[in-house]
Amino acid sequence: MKRELGVLAVTLLLGGCTLLSPPHPAPQHTFVLDAHVTEQVATDRVRDVVLQLNPLLARPGYDTRAMVYTERAHELQFFADNRWAAPPVDMLLPLMAEALERSCGIHAVFAARGATAADLRLDGELVRLLQDFGSRPSHVEFVLRVQLIDVGSGRVLAAREFGENEAATSDDPYGGALAA
Repeated sequence: MKRELGVLAVTLLLGGCTLLSPPHPAPQHTFVLDAHVTEQVATDRVRDVVLQLNPLLARPGYDTRAMVYTERAHELQFFADNRWAAPPVDMLLPLMAEALERSCGIHAVFAARGATAADLRLDGELVRLLQDFGSRPSHVEFVLRVQLIDVGSGRVLAAREFGENEAATSDDPYGGALAA
């Protein structure tokens, strides 16, 4: 009888451990921002200009690896099981450098703060990057504000805000990542 009670107690303890074990976490999905710049400037149009591309800033809520979405105005939400491989500002910087070199005919573009002699500097801020589920199909909103500065004089040569809305291929984080 004692032996049967012992077996029963061990069985209940082991079963209890199984019932109390933490749930298995949902799989994480990690996405990258990627683009392929196909436009190429003719070599005779390359300008003898060196451009310093400063690290981008991000507005609050967008300075994270979390993927942002919204279902109603002024409310940011974050996907629980989906994230960017790095904060979007970190992934945008090399894409911007490549696009500027290929399409603007600038002699050299480097992405860093430092003492390297540059003619121009580009400062930027990620204003918005989110998937909006306020309408169907959902769409990705991307807004980037930039300033082009003459390094020698410190004068702002140009300031512009670029914005784009792209329909998502599906109403889920993967569709949003493709649209981004």
